[in-house]
Amino acid sequence: MAPPAPLLAVRGSEGLYMVNGPPSFTESTAFQRDSGKNCKAVAFSKDGSLFAWCNGEKVNVVNVTSAELLCSFDLPKAVCLQFSPKNNVLATWQAYTTAKDGAAGVPNLQLHDVKAGKCLKSFIQKKMQNWCPCWADDESICARNVNNEVHFFENNNFNTIANKLHLQKVNDFVLSPGAQPTKVAVYVPGSKGAPSFVRLYQYPNFGGPQSALANKSFFKADKVTMLWNKKATAVLVIASTEVDKTGASYYGEQTLHYIATNGESAVVQLPKNGPIYDVVWNPNSVEFCAVYGFMPAKATVFNLKCDPVFDFGTGPRNAAYYSPHGHILVLAGFGNLRGQMEVWDVKNYKLISKPVASDSTYFAWCPDGEHIVTATCAPRLRVSNGYKIWHYTGSLLHNYEVSSNEEMWQVTWQPFLDGVFPAKAVKYQAVPSELPSAEPKPAQAYRPPALRNKPVTSSKLHEDEPPQNMKPQSGSSDKPLSKTALKNQRKHEAKKAAKQEAKADANQDSTQSSASQNAPRSVVPAVTSGDPEVDKKIKNLKKKLKAIEQLKEQAAAGKQLEKNQLEKIQKETALLQELEDLELGL
Repeated sequence: MAPPAPLLAVRGSEGLYMVNGPPSFTESTAFQRDSGKNCKAVAFSKDGSLFAWCNGEKVNVVNVTSAELLCSFDLPKAVCLQFSPKNNVLATWQAYTTAKDGAAGVPNLQLHDVKAGKCLKSFIQKKMQNWCPCWADDESICARNVNNEVHFFENNNFNTIANKLHLQKVNDFVLSPGAQPTKVAVYVPGSKGAPSFVRLYQYPNFGGPQSALANKSFFKADKVTMLWNKKATAVLVIASTEVDKTGASYYGEQTLHYIATNGESAVVQLPKNGPIYDVVWNPNSVEFCAVYGFMPAKATVFNLKCDPVFDFGTGPRNAAYYSPHGHILVLAGFGNLRGQMEVWDVKNYKLISKPVASDSTYFAWCPDGEHIVTATCAPRLRVSNGYKIWHYTGSLLHNYEVSSNEEMWQVTWQPFLDGVFPAKAVKYQAVPSELPSAEPKPAQAYRPPALRNKPVTSSKLHEDEPPQNMKPQSGSSDKPLSKTALKNQRKHEAKKAAKQEAKADANQDSTQSSASQNAPRSVVPAVTSGDPEVDKKIKNLKKKLKAIEQLKEQAAAGKQLEKNQLEKIQKETALLQELEDLELGL
């Protein structure tokens, strides 16, 4: 049986509706359009079978396939919705408010039993950031951060705290994906000169630092982002500061750290200075891609040893997206960049296509691993709102634009569990499309009238670096060299070159001297003063003048000379005069 076509939920001022995915792109009749202009939040369940939305009056939950209304909650102010992994619980959040007399407000985070349609528990959650509790994939554990400690609940029993993880000031935590045992990554910011640190624990072993699976401490961290890989064997930590004290970057300073559950940890060495725009794990969990450095940014794939595997060179990009099967990687430049996408075959590291999605504010892979949606949404951009669906080979298959007086706020694919869509072989030939290519015409640079009939001289602000494979070639056991090893290798090569040059000079001098000895006196007369002291002075002066000539050649080639070398060049006139006086006295 063929897998179903994923639906695309669209939320905007035209209401909430669903569109059938490729190949039809028609509005779904299974889900009845909600035409209200006040739809604040939508959410699919993890397996895509349930869909919830708040229309400004109620929060409704429906079965996507049968369109049956399962339950409804009277929460008109809800702005965030999320299902638990097994669809047993729906979490809702609304803005926290206090009474005018200063009394504590009512609980604003509510956990609802989807099957029974009743509220299980309510909590006060003042901040919208990290509002939702985190569940393990089997829902055996649920955790939330309360007053700088992590509270754990078991089997969706929210009346009893089963466990607590208490460190001096837990700022953030992330549960590992996948099967039991569940692991927890916690971040504690530094204070009073002490470094920040991230620790990995295995639930429920929280008995002090010795029980931690791994620990990584670092300075320069105002906030961190922690990313587990799919197999829950390692975490990537992006540590960032709000302000770069060196003044090199407006965006602060970022560093990338790798922590494995076996205790290994490392700082990922990024060859180019500048911000870290994006870091993403390959779904195969054995490599990750980082986009970093001042524009034009570099993108590099690293393995679990933090060694570079493939460097994509430089380009206008600030985001990376792996396909659900991990066989295709899209590097894109959205936001203040023009929307260029590079689609790469990850196995062979070959470029498949380079479509352009201008003014995009959103990108997402379809669960089938073959299609992509890009969208321009309000309030980020209030003009030209709409979405486009592409095939990864670069073909634009569907384009929808809302009318000029309407806005589109969100698009999201219906998710599916792993294995529903089998991985297919990578294609390089663009699939046929009825729509014309969305390739925009490149804007011509302005040329003043005086230069318009003359040949164009191309000039670039930056030289683009080409992609290069960083893997050691087959048959050689050489690993990619570290920065220190490369530095030492260059020093060694420079010394070797200097020795060879000195040897060549010595050979040349001996050849010249033997030639002068063998030559007839009538051709090259040997000029000597008869005074060994004077001959020695002349020889030294000639040696100094020769060194000055070499320094002048280096300066002409653009080399920066030292102060003492410049002083030597200034003495040239005096040395020439002295040599002339000595030779005239012969």
